[in-house]
Amino acid sequence: MKLKIAELSDIDKVLELHFRYQIDSIKEEDKKDGFVTTPFTKEQLSELIEKEQGLFIAIKDDEVVAYVMSASWQFWSCWPMFAFMIEHLGEIEYLGQKLSVDNSYQYGPICIDKSVRGSGVLEAIFDFAREQMSKRYPILVTFINKINPRSFEAHKRKVGLEVIDEFSYNNNNYYELVYDTAKRLPRVL
Repeated sequence: MKLKIAELSDIDKVLELHFRYQIDSIKEEDKKDGFVTTPFTKEQLSELIEKEQGLFIAIKDDEVVAYVMSASWQFWSCWPMFAFMIEHLGEIEYLGQKLSVDNSYQYGPICIDKSVRGSGVLEAIFDFAREQMSKRYPILVTFINKINPRSFEAHKRKVGLEVIDEFSYNNNNYYELVYDTAKRLPRVL
């Protein structure tokens, strides 16, 4: 398995993986195993790669089997959900400081093909992305929809994200989680 920062040439394979697990296209019976909610375009992923270097992928047998997106709040601010989160960042304190667009970034979404789930890919790609983003930000922030318990349990148990708040947005309920980017995970792959 190879971990790397995605390049423009990887976008089509990332979108193929994304489509298989996106809430609007995933099979109903597979939703219990986790899903991603936000749709993305080639243009948005191009911007994520070119401006943020924030798309991290795992490749196995020339296929993208996992990705994680991580970027500045400025990148995410065009989506209403993230604009809502930005408004409330300063209400939360972590590592002895109030969260801000300068000391934190948004982690996720993350998507892992079911063929490699449970093999340490989550931990490996999380830590790879964390290491890259730690050069710019001391705090990772993310949210998980409460109707996605598989993702919530995996992120709490396997990588140690901490619930710092809960909130509602657009008739959905979320956990808000944080992580100290200086903390490395043990290598698993």
